[in-house]
Amino acid sequence: MFGYYFDLALRSLRRNNALTALMVLAIALGIGASMTTLTVLHVLSGDPLPGRSGSLYYPQLDPRDGHGYVPGKVEPMDQLTWIDGMNLLQAKRADRQALMTGGDVAVQPDNSTLDPFYEDTRFTTTGFFPMFGVLFEYGHAWGDAEDEAHARVAVISSRFNDKVFGGGDSTGKTLRLDGAAFRIVGVTGDWHPNPNFYDLNRKSYNEDEGVFIPLSTSQDLSMAHDGSVNCWGNGGAGQAPDHDSPCAWMQLWVQLDSPAEVAAYKEFLVHYSEQQRALGRFQRSPNVRLRSVMQWLDYQQVVPDDVRLQTGLAFGFLLVCLVNTVGLMLAKFLRRAGELGVRRALGASRRALFAQLLVESGVVGLIGGVGGLLLALVGLWLVRRQPAEYAPLAHLDPLMLLATFLLALGASLLAGLLPAWRACQVTPALQLKSN
Repeated sequence: MFGYYFDLALRSLRRNNALTALMVLAIALGIGASMTTLTVLHVLSGDPLPGRSGSLYYPQLDPRDGHGYVPGKVEPMDQLTWIDGMNLLQAKRADRQALMTGGDVAVQPDNSTLDPFYEDTRFTTTGFFPMFGVLFEYGHAWGDAEDEAHARVAVISSRFNDKVFGGGDSTGKTLRLDGAAFRIVGVTGDWHPNPNFYDLNRKSYNEDEGVFIPLSTSQDLSMAHDGSVNCWGNGGAGQAPDHDSPCAWMQLWVQLDSPAEVAAYKEFLVHYSEQQRALGRFQRSPNVRLRSVMQWLDYQQVVPDDVRLQTGLAFGFLLVCLVNTVGLMLAKFLRRAGELGVRRALGASRRALFAQLLVESGVVGLIGGVGGLLLALVGLWLVRRQPAEYAPLAHLDPLMLLATFLLALGASLLAGLLPAWRACQVTPALQLKSN
């Protein structure tokens, strides 16, 4: 029966090409606009580490003085001081943990055809790699022994490896950073979490750090810090914050695999704050947070407000397109009152007529969905040409491709409900008499 209705729908749509084209265009414009903005929102608000993010948490403390403090109404600092970061790291209260910060290093390639350049770098501890599921193309990460020994070892990205060493297995080779020689122990594979959840102080999206070195080593060599520095009291923000200064510039991530571990770690943070207050370092009552990856991204509002606004406006435009489609379908279906009246007189039920008209609406939606898909691809191409840091990420994945056709089909069926119901109310006797 569906095949019969489908054939009738195609015949009906070919009778009035202009009206059919207007309905398809209305659906295509609405779908194209809404799917362009929805795809961008989907990409920007996605889970950067599917399957892992639920067990990763970001501890926050409040070591500031009492200036401007309102109990219960002030969020703790977004980053940690060096002292607090090292204390929490050395306490080893989590299954895995990584203390880190961003930096810039001067790279002096051995390749004479390549000029020296600066590279975005991650100063971190070894827990970074297994905790975040970093993939390796060659070699491996350094271990705890290298962290403790302040070893001059490095992990590089595949992009950096291609640029400096021409690709291939470069483990064991020497890399000069800020004038110091480092031994390469690993080359990462395809690992590009977006948003860049572990450090939002430089770029929220499309971060591509080329070098990873032990945090202890970076401090020994006084390598340049790159990122925000939040100070209070007599502290001063600088590129290389002093370890004893009242400044927060470190990030700590911990892995906690059960709700009980999460509760225990949060209690540990409270006790730590109380201890530091008793020692005179903290002046405020314990003010701690322990947010998961998605909670942290939501708190930081990493999705730009203009993207959310554009998505809302696009779906408003889709609604306007649907209203116009309803009017066009109503005019088309009522124009066929005589045909529908004859079918009713010959024994067709209202349910059969309703199903036939909805199939016709669905065909319009599918054709409009193809047009909307093409418009969405053009829209995403235009988005990728914008200077925004998230622009290169705007691509239509299989999930959004399926969503395009489901939205088009659902929108057209919704638009066809009222016209189809109205057309089915035709009285057969009146139509036969008029004919």
